[in-house]
Amino acid sequence: MVKYKASSHIRSILKGISWRVIATTDTVLVVLLVTCLIGECSLENALKIGATEFIIKLLIYYLHERTWIRLLKREATTNKDLVYKSISWRIVATTTTFIISGIILDSFNEVAIYIALSELGTKFILYYLHEKLWLKLPLGKIRNYIKRNLLKK
Repeated sequence: MVKYKASSHIRSILKGISWRVIATTDTVLVVLLVTCLIGECSLENALKIGATEFIIKLLIYYLHERTWIRLLKREATTNKDLVYKSISWRIVATTTTFIISGIILDSFNEVAIYIALSELGTKFILYYLHEKLWLKLPLGKIRNYIKRNLLKK
């Protein structure tokens, strides 16, 4: 049996947090754009949807990340792996966005659909680039840094 070096849980959590910051910013902007285009501009709803997504999708992201590591027995590193992983995440995340938007806007109408569909393109590209960026951080470096500098005190 071939031994592989898996990403740590800490790495998955930090990766999830960094992704949620990027994705939540995008979501808030998309919600503002869509609601303003239909004449119902609401920063409050945009922030509610963004904050709710941040919390819920952080957990979902972590589970998605660990599932892919388990399936591949390693990080997704090839372009093919990253595209498949990005597609699977977009299916999960877009569905979640639609549900959250519908609940917060109190209607599962075309506005919730527009919000969910609008972020398909932006988030697919952002997610793919985020994955490529995290591949540049070698496994173990984050864990060792935390052990040396943060857990020592």
